Amino acid sequence: MVPVSFAPLPFAGEELVLMKSHGVYWPRERALLVADLHLEKGSWYARQGQMLPPYDSRETLERIADSVKATGARRVITLGDNFHDDAGTDRLDPHATGMLEALTRSLDWVWITGNHDEEMSRAFGATLVEELELNGIILRHEAKRGETRPELSGHYHPKMRLKVRNRHIARPCGVLSRTAGQGDRMILPAFGAYTGGMDAGSLEILRALGPASEIDAVLPAKGKLVRFPLFREAA
Repeated sequence: MVPVSFAPLPFAGEELVLMKSHGVYWPRERALLVADLHLEKGSWYARQGQMLPPYDSRETLERIADSVKATGARRVITLGDNFHDDAGTDRLDPHATGMLEALTRSLDWVWITGNHDEEMSRAFGATLVEELELNGIILRHEAKRGETRPELSGHYHPKMRLKVRNRHIARPCGVLSRTAGQGDRMILPAFGAYTGGMDAGSLEILRALGPASEIDAVLPAKGKLVRFPLFREAA
C-alpha cells in the first residue's frame, strides 16, 4: 500500500511514485531513485572558509534509509552528483562512511556519476556507471536535449515557487515532459540536505526537456500528484 506521503506517477507505461522525501520509487523494480545527493557539500564549503554544520551527509543518508524502509526498496539508483566533488569520498567521516557501507551491503546500489563527481575515487562496495538503461528507460545525470526515449535525470535541482496564505515558499519538485509519440522525460528533485534550487520554469530547464508538447512541475500532496503547467505547445 502506498503511504499518503507518496503520489502515484504514471511514466512511460510504468507506475512510479513521487515521494515527499524527494525520491522516486519504482515498485516493479523495487528501486529507489535519488538525484543530486551532493554528499560532503558542507565540508567542501568549510575548505573555502564558509562554515556550515558538518552533518549534511549523515542527514542525507538517514533520509535514504528512511525512504528504503518506507518503500521496501531492494535497489537504490542515484542519478549523479552523488558527492559535491571528486574528493568528497575521502572527506566522509567514519560515522557517515559506516552508514553508507551498511546501505550498500544490504541493497543493490548503483551510482550514476554527474558533473560534480565524474571521477569518484571510491564506490563503497556499489556499482559505478555513467548512465543506465532499465526496462527501456534511460537513467542519467543530465537531461539530453532532443532525447526521444523515456528518460529520468537530475542536475537542475528544480523548485516550484508558490504563494500559500500570503507567504511565498519554494518546494523541490519534479519536472515532467511529455510529447506525443515520444517517451516521457522527468527531472527529479534534488535529494541532498544542502542542495539549493533552480526555478522549475526557468528557460534552462525547459530547453533541457525540449522539444516537448507539455511540461509540468509535479509535487506530491496528500497522496495525489499536483501539477503546475510550465509550458504548452501552441495549437
